[in-house]
Amino acid sequence: MTTLSMTPRRAGWLMYALTTTLLWGVWGAFAGLPSQHGFPETLIYVVWALTMVPPALFVLARSGWRVRRDGRSIGYGLTIGVLGAGGQMVLFYAVKAGPAYLIFPLISLSPVLTIVLSFLFLRERTGAMGIAGILLAICALPLFDYAPQGAPQQYGMWFVLALGVLVAWGLQAYFIKLANASMDAESIFFYMTLSALIFIPVALAMTDFSQPINYGPSGPLLAAATQILNAVGALTLVYAFRHGKALMVSPLVNAGAPLLTTVIALALASTVPTGFRLAGIVLSLAAALLLALQPDDSADEST
Repeated sequence: MTTLSMTPRRAGWLMYALTTTLLWGVWGAFAGLPSQHGFPETLIYVVWALTMVPPALFVLARSGWRVRRDGRSIGYGLTIGVLGAGGQMVLFYAVKAGPAYLIFPLISLSPVLTIVLSFLFLRERTGAMGIAGILLAICALPLFDYAPQGAPQQYGMWFVLALGVLVAWGLQAYFIKLANASMDAESIFFYMTLSALIFIPVALAMTDFSQPINYGPSGPLLAAATQILNAVGALTLVYAFRHGKALMVSPLVNAGAPLLTTVIALALASTVPTGFRLAGIVLSLAAALLLALQPDDSADEST
């Protein structure tokens, strides 16, 4: 009979993963407000990069300001950071070239790549409930953003760019898990922050300053208030990958966060979910429950 007791190791990754889900879920519900008030997405990226600094300083101070500076750590850290920030830059071009209602559902499948790589190269395994949870999460991921509308779209550059973002963010999660085996989480987050800051000039160069920009409280200040949730969520995600399996953490967070975002958005709008969103909510709830209940002891780690 399967035991559902909460081991300290499972409690650790699950706590960090659920914290990330909570932070990213709330962030997702309000992240679009600054752009709706006339603050460009590219400048929101700049604000996000800057909000990465406080949590980075916090964890570095707690670790005694130690940053791994060996070649492997620098390589892993910058790879993780560039994949994340670079993917965001590519996304800016993708949404300009194609339909957002197809691009975001496609990108939401990035955990599939993380799961496959973790299974093949990290030899991660899980039990029956974990497998069921992963499959339900993968099915749920595109449903939150999918909205059948508009004329049929031709596959073009937008599709290539969206695939590029999918690959970049799928690889980023895999490398976070891989790096955690040889370096501390604080150093990983330091290099993620450094990479985010390096891309600020690119984001500024992509900004159309000839258009009116809202520099008031509903612009950069609101962006900072929401993006700090994103930044702290990125930090707790690194810790979740450190203590948990990538093929469990990735689907749980990526299905749970949009679930919470959708619930908050629907509650604020006082509407009832229907169609694809309702299906996404049901599948995500079932996936999160199965992934959380999957025992973590080695006896159950068989596929």
